[in-house]
Amino acid sequence: MNEDKKSKSGISRLWEIAMGKRPLVILSLILSSISAILGFVPYVFIYLIIKGIIENIAGGAVAVSTLITYGWLAFAGVAGCAIVHFLTLVASHIAAYGTLYNLQMNFAAHLARIPLGFHILAGSGKLRKIMESDTLKTETFIGHQLPDFVSAIVSLIVMLAFSFVFDWRFGLAILTSIVLGMVMMLRMYGGGKMKESMTIYQKSIEDVSNGCVEYVRGMSVVKAFKQTAHSFGRLRSAIRTYTDYVIKYTLGMESDYSASLAIVNNAFIFCMPVGVIIAMTTSNPILLVTNIMFYLVFSQLINGVLQKAVYASGLVMQLAGCVDRMDQVLAVPQLPQVEIAEHINKYDLEFDNVTFSYATEFEGAENALSDVTFIANAGETTAIIGPSGCGKSSTAHLIMHFFDVTSGMIKVGGVDIKNIESAELMKNISFVSQDVFLFNLSVKENIRLGNPDATDDQIVDAAKAAQCHDFIISLPNGYNTMVGVDGIHFSMGERQRISIARAIIKNAPIIVLDEATSFADPENEHLIQKAFEKLMQNKTVIMIAHRLSSVRDADKILVMQEGKIVQSGKHEDLIATKGRYADMWKIFTQAAKWHITEDAEVVECLN
Repeated sequence: MNEDKKSKSGISRLWEIAMGKRPLVILSLILSSISAILGFVPYVFIYLIIKGIIENIAGGAVAVSTLITYGWLAFAGVAGCAIVHFLTLVASHIAAYGTLYNLQMNFAAHLARIPLGFHILAGSGKLRKIMESDTLKTETFIGHQLPDFVSAIVSLIVMLAFSFVFDWRFGLAILTSIVLGMVMMLRMYGGGKMKESMTIYQKSIEDVSNGCVEYVRGMSVVKAFKQTAHSFGRLRSAIRTYTDYVIKYTLGMESDYSASLAIVNNAFIFCMPVGVIIAMTTSNPILLVTNIMFYLVFSQLINGVLQKAVYASGLVMQLAGCVDRMDQVLAVPQLPQVEIAEHINKYDLEFDNVTFSYATEFEGAENALSDVTFIANAGETTAIIGPSGCGKSSTAHLIMHFFDVTSGMIKVGGVDIKNIESAELMKNISFVSQDVFLFNLSVKENIRLGNPDATDDQIVDAAKAAQCHDFIISLPNGYNTMVGVDGIHFSMGERQRISIARAIIKNAPIIVLDEATSFADPENEHLIQKAFEKLMQNKTVIMIAHRLSSVRDADKILVMQEGKIVQSGKHEDLIATKGRYADMWKIFTQAAKWHITEDAEVVECLN
């Protein structure tokens, strides 16, 4: 995205997006304008019909067949308006769906090219809303609102011009009512504060939506602690803010709204005094009566045309906010592309004075990692432990190149990961995290994601090695059972073992295990550890864990604290050093000796 596009926002950005399908969009706008013009054709013949009837009443000789012809021509105008409007929608929707397809594909491609860590920080809910809801509204804009907006403007112009065709004096009366009605509507929407009001309104709705989702998801906690919706702070606050704003905004516009409705719905009131004045001097009473009757009918159009214009412009304001939120994501810089790609021939992993902050754009932001240096030798297991927030997961994310380091260098086989193409880096690293995601595919296809070319036999072998074959074959359709369908859901331990099977079948030389057993019960942890034995054979393994029992046999243990490595070595050496690791091991072993007696007292085993 170039700088010019980045600087655009609101309506100008919406127009830029719409012009992606320029020929179809312009065609739809031309047809929309023609449709608006044709909408006034019936009123020409209505005028002639009224005039003919009045002349006949006054003793004229207008043929009935002529009046019937006028009626059919009026009907033809209505039919022509409908047909052209249909063609307008065809052209606009072809353009809209083509634009939506390109927009969502480009958005998805951008998400794939930006640092994967952005997905972690932004959250899947926000990105899903933007991709599914906000981008979808561009289809509404191009397919409906843009043609409607142009139609409303053309209708307003044609209506003003048309009102002067038969009698300019009645035209001035119509113009006066339109101007006064528009003044009231502009006052009603706060003049230049419309965009600001829409922003506050949209944010209020979003806060209520987020609060409702959080309340529903936290229902078990709400029930367990006997809370209510009233006591659920965020939801209550969001609803109160939304209510206060809407009431204040609505009450603030009620007088102008009532005045505008009174004016545009009763525009004939402006016509009646004009008719009285003309009647005093006219020499053609038949023409006067004809004009009065026609303008009484014609004045009823004003409200519909003005309301359509205001409604369309209001929706455009809302859609502009959606596009702005989409552009905020599109403005996230992509990871720099590798100009001259280097290839991996060895699989040792090195952190060389790595410093990293999640908020590099803010000066003085706290570092998640500070001057971290270590080497994980190929074919060995390097464990990283430490308290929550010490930088363990940040280290794992940097290995996967989810983020760029602030300073320093990360090397795989002596090659800076910035010089390795993402596809090759991902091919050589398997990542098993504590948060396992299974797609709504069959169990077999979920495992096959690790290697799209894997055979069914290889999938079964991987599942057996991951200790998940037994529970998979017990499912209704075995390996062909769809995840999340017909009530098929898995425990965290089962999901974890399926993800390990996925990693086994990938057979990458480097394995990153990010607290992969943190949510597992003792039985599942035992099975997961057995699965690890197959997964970790002859691999470079980075194991991040809370439970010290799972890292005891690692070739190297790194102890982290506040984003720094404070100790490094084997289990026996670290115990002998009497440092941070020894203290953690002492607490761990003491906790392992606790048990609950029949009297529900926690005591230490005497063994």
